[in-house]
Amino acid sequence: MADITSVKRHLIAQSNSTIVVVTSIACFVVVFGLVASASLVNQLSYQNRVKSADNVALSRLKNDIRATQSLEKAYNTFTGGSTNIIGGNPAGSGPQDGTNVKIILDALPSAYDYPAMATSLENILTSQGVQIQSITGTDQAASQTNQSSASPSPQPMPFQVAVSGNYTAIQNVVNAFEHSIRPFQIQTMELSGDQTQLNLTIAAQTYWQPAQNLNISTEIIQ
Repeated sequence: MADITSVKRHLIAQSNSTIVVVTSIACFVVVFGLVASASLVNQLSYQNRVKSADNVALSRLKNDIRATQSLEKAYNTFTGGSTNIIGGNPAGSGPQDGTNVKIILDALPSAYDYPAMATSLENILTSQGVQIQSITGTDQAASQTNQSSASPSPQPMPFQVAVSGNYTAIQNVVNAFEHSIRPFQIQTMELSGDQTQLNLTIAAQTYWQPAQNLNISTEIIQ
């Protein structure tokens, strides 16, 4: 009788051990399945976000390619004329000559350069046959920044010039400022003397404009 009881207890203990092992394995499988499923769902969601971002980037790239082709065509038309936008010779070296691209770049330099502006003024005045009395202004290089910007705006460069010459030469100076590649805004103009010898004093300003940057950025898909 004792042996039968011992055998029954052994069988019950064995069954309990089997149940514990099976239950443990089942719990592990269920937990692993839940964790794996959550990981797959997260991965699928991430891949969908990446694919969506790729589609947006691809669409923008196609639009940029079309815009580039259109821009190239417009650029070739802009630079392919027999005369430039101010009536000069694109291949010439006179004050009104040069390609349209050069004219645009010279019109609004991308860096503050007061000595270059003074040299440009001297060339303009000298070519009109007047005597230069003075070219004055304030070199503000220390307070100017040449950093590029996403939305640059023209910055003024004030100056004063004083010249003398006959009536025709003085008139040519005014016309030269009006037709110059660089934009000049005349603020005050004083004349004195007679028709044979006039003195002209001009207070004006020209401009420069910082370069525009493209603000290219990257995006991390979370």
